[in-house]
Amino acid sequence: MTSQTTSQFARPRIDARALLGLYDPADTTDWGPIRAAQMHAGSQLALFMLAANLIGATLVTLILAPLVPLWQLASWSALVAAAGVAVAFRRLSKRHRLAVTATLGDVRDTVLDGIALGAVWSIPPLAFGHLADASAALGLWIILSLLMTASAVAMAALPLATITFVSIVGASIVTTLLLIANPLLAAAAALFTVLLTMATFGRGKALVVIRASEIAISERDETVSLLLRETEDSGADWLWEIDAQRRVIRANPRFALSLGADPKTINGTAFLQLLAGPTWEAGNFAAGLRELADRLKSREAFRDLLLPVLVNDEERWWEMSASPRIDDSGSFCGFRGVGSDVTEARKSADKINKMARFDTLTGLPNRLFINETLSRAMAEADKWGSRCAFMMIDLDRFKAVNDTLGHPMGDRLLGRVSERLKHLITDNEMIGRLGGDEFAVVVRDATDTARTERLAQAIVDALSKPYEVDQHTLYIGCSVGLATSPRDGRTAEMLVRSADLALYRSKDAGGGVFHAYEPQLHLAAEERRVLEIALRSAVENGEMHLNYQPVVSADSGQLTGFEALLRWTHPELGNVSPAKFIPLAEEARLIAPIGEWVLRTACDEAARWDMPMRVAVNVSPEQLYNPSFVSVVAQALAQSGLPAERLELEVTESVFMREGTVAIEVLESILDLGIRLSLDDFGTGYSSLGYLARTRFSSIKIDRSFVQDASQGVKEAIAIIRAVVALAESLGMATTAEGVETEEEHHMVQRLGCTKVQGYYFGRPLPAHEARTLTMRPMGDASAAA
Repeated sequence: MTSQTTSQFARPRIDARALLGLYDPADTTDWGPIRAAQMHAGSQLALFMLAANLIGATLVTLILAPLVPLWQLASWSALVAAAGVAVAFRRLSKRHRLAVTATLGDVRDTVLDGIALGAVWSIPPLAFGHLADASAALGLWIILSLLMTASAVAMAALPLATITFVSIVGASIVTTLLLIANPLLAAAAALFTVLLTMATFGRGKALVVIRASEIAISERDETVSLLLRETEDSGADWLWEIDAQRRVIRANPRFALSLGADPKTINGTAFLQLLAGPTWEAGNFAAGLRELADRLKSREAFRDLLLPVLVNDEERWWEMSASPRIDDSGSFCGFRGVGSDVTEARKSADKINKMARFDTLTGLPNRLFINETLSRAMAEADKWGSRCAFMMIDLDRFKAVNDTLGHPMGDRLLGRVSERLKHLITDNEMIGRLGGDEFAVVVRDATDTARTERLAQAIVDALSKPYEVDQHTLYIGCSVGLATSPRDGRTAEMLVRSADLALYRSKDAGGGVFHAYEPQLHLAAEERRVLEIALRSAVENGEMHLNYQPVVSADSGQLTGFEALLRWTHPELGNVSPAKFIPLAEEARLIAPIGEWVLRTACDEAARWDMPMRVAVNVSPEQLYNPSFVSVVAQALAQSGLPAERLELEVTESVFMREGTVAIEVLESILDLGIRLSLDDFGTGYSSLGYLARTRFSSIKIDRSFVQDASQGVKEAIAIIRAVVALAESLGMATTAEGVETEEEHHMVQRLGCTKVQGYYFGRPLPAHEARTLTMRPMGDASAAA
């Protein structure tokens, strides 16, 4: 049981120099609480070590009394007592016992304790060892060995001090044995000292790993609590009741307490007056209070009505529900309801909303917020007959930084880039990060074309200056694409595409420049034109086929199903990448017939499998915007004979971004057929928790980028996977990790709680006949997919 629990979390990587207090790593680990735990552990056994020093000094004095002048032994014992008391008082100081964080210097300074104690305990073997006979030498060796061992066990939490002490005392013993005894004994003492040093370091590292794991678990619980919008006080509800004249009757103590009033004084008071507070006299009521008044006036039941209430000069948010009361004669006699203080939940919702709209690495608005801002800017520009603009920014040579210096360095560089961009932006613009090394700027008023172009050039100039990051001088630069509405696009999507085409032109020009969109850019996309022509007849010509990638259980490796993947082999163009022709098919409105062929082919093939494996089919947003897609799915199932529960449709978050569509109704109709839905690439696009609440997904697929980053120890990716798994478990959903390519990645996602995995480690996409062969093997044969 313990091993299973421990395996759910990746073992923290502990830097040896940081453990000893010699170095402050630049990673995201918070070493302050860990060092505080080290200091606290040292203080807990300070009295024990003081007693060990005093008892040891007493025993040494008794052993050497017949051989060494008493005044020398007394002087040495006084030194031991003084050093021991000083060290004990340092470690028992209130700052070390109660501090929740400690600095690098706090841990590093403990080496002085080790030096002091090691120096006084090296005196007996060095100063008195040559006077000792065999019996006294044996006694001295035993006492020193026990003291070194006790220190290694009891004070391992402070490895720098303990290793220093053990090394000094051990060196003095080895030196004495070399001078007066057999060299073999000196070698044995040296080996003993080395083993104690290694044991001290290992035990100290284990204690730090445990503390780091506790901190990681605490952070995970905080993230899950935020995602699930939990509140600390689960008993915050109260009852309220009013009569037909809307006056409070039988005031509930909790209701009165929430208002900061006495229950006896509010009975008979107008209900709305109590809720309005200081605004009652002025008549400046909140919209929620006006809605409540309308509901009470119309004598209608209501629920979850949100309104602000001023309590002790602090704004609180209440959620109210109530039903009208009818007496025995059928007459209306008031309302009875329940209320709750949802202030903390509202704060959590605001925080979650910010998490969904801001990039965690740079703090800039993310893709969702950028799209929302652009849509509002275009609406305002259309309303007033003005113009807005959109810029796409792509960093030049950024991949080289990631490849040569690592992702942590790349992340810090992105932070520096975002800081420079913020300095260039005024209230008229908004800067955001689209993802990776791509940024965007929304210019709300772009009437002054020259000013907009000066801003684009200023961005190029600012980002092209060298960066000083961790003693590295980095040169990257950027390319910018600019598009202006309504000339370059009348919708946000068209404007973004125009800016993207302009950006490609800047990249093709070698980077380090900006280009504004020009209509002829579309004509330059000759490859896309040729592909579109060929794509229109690809299905009819039999050029399309499906491959099937195995999906297995994360725990057992048991084969659970396949994902159908579309492939196109053109007689002249050869194998065309799905990354090229799928977006082209969506733009050319060819995705509907191609998607229908994929669905029917996958259902026909799955119906032939010996075992009842599930087949997953990717569905484009364009297909879901068509109400007739439900009939297409139903016909595919009926004609193939495949049970509905064996079909799973995978959709991406982008399907929810277009307003005024029937996509939600289409998904609900598909669910009513008994088909499962999976949310694909969760977290890489718009990442709104509202989609999960509105649609009954059976599983969430974690994008391969998170798996790769987590396998490289990127803490943000690990935290995201843990949060997604926790969210999925709370909603009764499975989680599938994509792109698992190694055994280490498999074990990692297994520890993080993913229920299913797919990737090259278990199997590449297979032709139909090979996938059919796998379904004839026993389910538990994990090697079948390898």
